[in-house]
Amino acid sequence: MEDMYPKAVELLDKGCFSVLATIIALTGSGPRGVGTKFIIMEDGSYEGTIGGGRLEAQVLEGAKAVFATRNPARLSFNLRGTDVAKTDMLCGGQTQVFLEPLFPERMEQRQLFNRAVEIQKRGGSGILVTLVDIARWKEGEIPKLFLEADGERIGAISGLEGLENKVKNDMADLLGKRQSALISYQDSCGQVWEVFAEPIVSEPMLYVFGGGHVSSQIVPQANRVGFRVAVIDDRLEFADPNKFPEAAEVHHYPFEGVLQRLPVNEASYLVIVTRGHIHDKAVLSQCLKTNARYIGMIGSRRKIAMVYDKLKEEGFTQKDIDRVYAPIGLEIGAETPEEIAVSIVAELISVRAGRGIGVKQK
Repeated sequence: MEDMYPKAVELLDKGCFSVLATIIALTGSGPRGVGTKFIIMEDGSYEGTIGGGRLEAQVLEGAKAVFATRNPARLSFNLRGTDVAKTDMLCGGQTQVFLEPLFPERMEQRQLFNRAVEIQKRGGSGILVTLVDIARWKEGEIPKLFLEADGERIGAISGLEGLENKVKNDMADLLGKRQSALISYQDSCGQVWEVFAEPIVSEPMLYVFGGGHVSSQIVPQANRVGFRVAVIDDRLEFADPNKFPEAAEVHHYPFEGVLQRLPVNEASYLVIVTRGHIHDKAVLSQCLKTNARYIGMIGSRRKIAMVYDKLKEEGFTQKDIDRVYAPIGLEIGAETPEEIAVSIVAELISVRAGRGIGVKQK
């Protein structure tokens, strides 16, 4: 789904009042799932889509009241028959859409969206919580709360002070599933409040060093499961964008000093599949000086042991080496490039989900 937060930030920075429409609940099948957004401008133009057809037309109509009153709205739709045929939905169902006014003069709202965009670009994770009980929105307040995985907090939802602890308790599950959800919480008086909890995570960047047969299989698989992929090779014929149409970036760089050219951070995944142990060692020695979340290297146990010995001679410690996933990939008996790629991407997914972090013993 297309990310609308950068557009929201752009409009707020320009001083434009707009409406952010988000699917907060859905029963029935369709390609536009919970969390899908589009932004509506005061002139009736919009960016993004929540499925087209009658659903989108009715949301655009409902947004007119938000522009007129500057108050949020929550719309419910029951799509059936011809209504479904005129949308991208595969079958009928009930859909709820929340229309949130975006106020350029409200700095706290802009701060929330800015932080979401920053995390998506540079790494990190958190949960963005929005009150969707429209009767409880108060003039002059933006009832939104952003809790980061490291404990940082932006915003607040007055009247629901216990929400923060409850979100913290649910955070690991929400981030692990990477799915937005409509959640009910009770306040101290037993009243039920509905909030929309949305995981905000960085689009993980996967750097693949080496443009050979295994890489050609890793790239499309990793791209399909949500990694943004860059391929790097020191040979011009292997650093060919036409060979990697699913890659976001393809670079022709020498392996010596290559990490100085790449913006690797704590959200980065590094896969070393070059054509030989000399190049593997050259890249790995640089990777170990980064704070990348994942470092994996292909090779036999003998080759890996030889590379490790050379690194220790250069001053790297066992703690440094223990960061490396090698031999790379989950143990599934993989032999062909296609199978090896499956095992590698499966390991990347496991680490991303928080289930494969730590020393890899094989």
